[in-house]
Amino acid sequence: METADPQQQLLADLQGLHFSDYESRAYLALLKVQPATAYEVAKEAGLPKANSYSVLESLSRKEAVQPVSEGPVRYMATPPEVLLSGIVQATERRAARLKEGLNRLGDVPQHEFVWSMTGAHAINNRISQMIDASTTHLWIKGAENHLESHRDRLKAAADRGVEILIVLFGTKVEHFSFDGTITVMLHEGNGIPVAMAPYLVSMTRDFEEALVAELGDQPYGAYTRNKPVVNIFDSLIRHEIYFCEIFAVFGEEIQSRFGPALFELRKKYLPRVHVESLRALVGKAEAEI
Repeated sequence: METADPQQQLLADLQGLHFSDYESRAYLALLKVQPATAYEVAKEAGLPKANSYSVLESLSRKEAVQPVSEGPVRYMATPPEVLLSGIVQATERRAARLKEGLNRLGDVPQHEFVWSMTGAHAINNRISQMIDASTTHLWIKGAENHLESHRDRLKAAADRGVEILIVLFGTKVEHFSFDGTITVMLHEGNGIPVAMAPYLVSMTRDFEEALVAELGDQPYGAYTRNKPVVNIFDSLIRHEIYFCEIFAVFGEEIQSRFGPALFELRKKYLPRVHVESLRALVGKAEAEI
């Protein structure tokens, strides 16, 4: 979570790269007053003078600062683009070594598990990864507001030949179809969000991955490569697609029998609180007609 104070955010981000609080403060201070002595850095950063030498020595070992003169010793900060580029390269090398080393430990059957996700950031990151990894198909069922931030990625996937089908809660068919490169169907022919629908996203990729998430006040979800579970989600979304096709042909007849949003059918099986919510939603929709 970002802080409102830019200085505090910079300190937090540096600490996220394994700089201590004192090291972070000293590096930022040196960028402002360099070249500078340890005393000048300590004064600018608000550090105890006794700690300034050891902090600068530690930063020097991390190649974040370097001495440039003697008598007294003055320091310069490594330019941020050079420092961060080095950190990125070192992290990539470390990650590659870890990947190779961990793979040698044995084949961990991660596809057997269902992983939990907490928070909108984690959920949206996984959705983005699934879209970017797609090669043949993406099936998605979700509300338009939750898909909006992924719109560009969906377009890029469609452009590389991925067949994408969205069962949409909402009305923005053209907004997500990109002139027909993505197939968008309104849920049950009208896109009216039912029960928890305004908060839910379900998604499958290439018959290999599945995700379901609730993006309400406390977002959480689950992701898996477990084949039987992926098959279940593929089947669920496939039946939603069937229903969209059936509604396109028999929508008026179905609604005359079961009511708008299938209310007469749903009220038998939904929790009472959802029934009342749907009743109000249907009433509002009918009043606007």
